[in-house]
Amino acid sequence: MNKKFHTGKQKMTKNPLVVAGIHAMEEALSSGKTLSKVFFQRDAGNEKIRLLEKTCRQQNIPVVFVPKEKLNRISRANHQGIIGMLSPIDFHNLENLTQQLFEEGKNPVFVLFDRITDVRNVGAIARSAYFFGIHALILPAKESAAINDEAVKTSAGALLKVPVCLSFNLVQTLKFLKNSGFQIIAAHEKAEKNVAETDFSLPTVIILGSENEGIQMQLLAHVSGEVSIPGMGEFDSLNVSVAAGIIFYEIIQQRNSKLS
Repeated sequence: MNKKFHTGKQKMTKNPLVVAGIHAMEEALSSGKTLSKVFFQRDAGNEKIRLLEKTCRQQNIPVVFVPKEKLNRISRANHQGIIGMLSPIDFHNLENLTQQLFEEGKNPVFVLFDRITDVRNVGAIARSAYFFGIHALILPAKESAAINDEAVKTSAGALLKVPVCLSFNLVQTLKFLKNSGFQIIAAHEKAEKNVAETDFSLPTVIILGSENEGIQMQLLAHVSGEVSIPGMGEFDSLNVSVAAGIIFYEIIQQRNSKLS
């Protein structure tokens, strides 16, 4: 489709999840659109840009400063130094969700993502999480895969059904959850304890780390335990989405067996 639409000096991008330009961003923010991330050009420091940055931070929208070349790759529209990514999902407030689940008498299981940047892995984990009844997914506001159409498609729509929360500080998030009564379990291949040997009867947070770098040490400092999945082959680890599914199965298996 070659026809271009104009709103003043603004050009609409072809991607419906991309908001490019100052005026378009002002409208998106004032209308309450859910933005997963906003990219600002590093050297575009005019007054309107600074006001938009302040508004984004007030609304707890992740802000990232990037070179102009990256913005040009995201959109060929006249972005004026700012591009926002509309989220296909609405994010939940973690504190409110936690309180709600406890008030409903639930025994929640949350999954916290640490620097998992592959959209397909995030989607696959969400799909397994929905299948096994995981109560929420917690994603860092930065260093995480974007929740976009591809992620939703890979999840088979599960990202539209499982509550997703954003964390602007994973350490503070873990402290809050630990104080709320959750056990924090880190899953990685170097852990000595078998996942089947862990008691998942308590409210639980499972930390899944980057396939390349694992879980950050600052997060491991706050865990209640660490688990691994035993294997017999030559590989020392599984794809993170496959590992997640095995752990989720173990949790549901334990909880169901205690009910019977």
